[in-house]
Amino acid sequence: MARSGSTDVLVVGAGPVGLVLAAELRRAGVSCRIVDRLPARLPYAKAVGIQPRTLELFDRMGLVRDVLDAAVPMRGQLTYENGVALGRIDLVLPPEVPYGFAALPQYETERVLEEHLGRYGTGIERSTELLAFAQDPAGVTSRVRTVSGAEEEVRSRFLVGCDGAHSLVRKGLGLTFEGGAFPEEYMLADVEVGWGLEPGYGVRSMHRAEDGTVDDLLVCIPLPGKGRYRMSMLVPPELSAARESGPPAGDGVTHGLEGGTAPALSDIQKVLDRLSPEPVTASALRWSSVFRISHRLVDRYGEGRVFVAGDAAHIHPPTGAQGMNTGVQDACNLAWKLALVLGDAAHPRLLPSYDAERRPVGEEVVGRTVRHAAEGIQADRSDPETLLLRQAQLLVGYRESPLVTPLARDDGAPLRPGDRAPDCGGLTGDIAAYPVRLFDLLRGREHVLLVYGDHPAGDSAADLAAAARELSGGRMVTYRILPAGGASPDRTGEPHHHDSRGEFAGQYGPGEGAAFAVRPDGYLTACLQPPRVGALKEALGKAFAP
Repeated sequence: MARSGSTDVLVVGAGPVGLVLAAELRRAGVSCRIVDRLPARLPYAKAVGIQPRTLELFDRMGLVRDVLDAAVPMRGQLTYENGVALGRIDLVLPPEVPYGFAALPQYETERVLEEHLGRYGTGIERSTELLAFAQDPAGVTSRVRTVSGAEEEVRSRFLVGCDGAHSLVRKGLGLTFEGGAFPEEYMLADVEVGWGLEPGYGVRSMHRAEDGTVDDLLVCIPLPGKGRYRMSMLVPPELSAARESGPPAGDGVTHGLEGGTAPALSDIQKVLDRLSPEPVTASALRWSSVFRISHRLVDRYGEGRVFVAGDAAHIHPPTGAQGMNTGVQDACNLAWKLALVLGDAAHPRLLPSYDAERRPVGEEVVGRTVRHAAEGIQADRSDPETLLLRQAQLLVGYRESPLVTPLARDDGAPLRPGDRAPDCGGLTGDIAAYPVRLFDLLRGREHVLLVYGDHPAGDSAADLAAAARELSGGRMVTYRILPAGGASPDRTGEPHHHDSRGEFAGQYGPGEGAAFAVRPDGYLTACLQPPRVGALKEALGKAFAP
């Protein structure tokens, strides 16, 4: 067996989750290899919805423009029942949220991510399959089969399985994957239709039987291209993959694309003839398949030096396009923590916080999507605004994380440690003649300290910035945000911007003065009001090495 050189992290699986993890590791200066058993990207429009929170993360990574150029807007949903229009849902978010909902075929998302990763000099090692691994206190030894058919031994300090619902990494760790499967099977098809419905809106058309059950269903998601949609519908008995292939083999997980006879354009047309809101003819079938849905969650997101992310850790119905987006957040959460550990700058509790933060999110997403799949999203008792923000994944937070110090009292401030760091506009400097957004300052940065104003009971911005640099080993940069109309400080200090429209004050509620520590995945490590060096040390000390 050939023995290869070592790497910091071996990433198994080159779907969107593995690509984001590898790119974030490389952005942080970590060496990694990413392998995938497939010889090329699959040309399937599987995961097509990109949530606003994911676009925020892509912004932080520096690739959101490429995604926006390739995607189309997802403006809402039109709903029909038994041929009657029930109304529409408009996906309108608060004005301070910088991105809306988007739709993009998964293979295009993977293309953009692969090109982004290539800018760091790292490519996917295709036709390379993980066969087995073993870990020890110093690292992980993996055995892989390469494109030539030869076996190779890879030594890494960490191993991450982003290898999907049938993850070998998950099995090798002995993690449980409890849950169940839905009895229904669905057809997926990528087609064009020439109807007169409003562009940018998805379509959900169903037939409800006399007993109240839904016995026929058509869901259409817009894709780039004139009249192009990814359609899903209940499968007819003659195309059932379960009938052809029998019970599931191996791990018993039935999730995703199945074998068997692929639906023809005529099969899709039959459903459109029954359920389309208006007479229409489907054409240009690019791809079709039958798929099954399961809902499962691992008992833990890793052990020792081996972790799982994305579908390897959680699978659930595609309701609300939560799957890929949740996996991207897994990857962003884990990447910065691995980078600190590999840089010998991490507190011992940092890596365990990956499971502590992300497993509750996975549990909530699995439970919510199962309820929505069974009862419909309209059965959710949340108010419409909260429901939309949750679907956009803008309400994900880590207030219970071991990495944050809860505020001693509720002072009415809008943000708490562990919350998402919101964007705001209207920040002006002394040189650029145009205002910028807060996310412009965060883009490409790792750890950032935002110091607002001068609180009379707080420490100076210079002392806070010096402490941040020292505690983070030079990894944290500081920006000063000055109240509108405030005088500019001496340029020998930290970079600064004026809150010219008061948007930062409105979003962050900093009062007379405050400091906010933002970690690489865009969540608040600390909300200090008044800002004191001692409190900053306590907050940063939960992530950085003592």
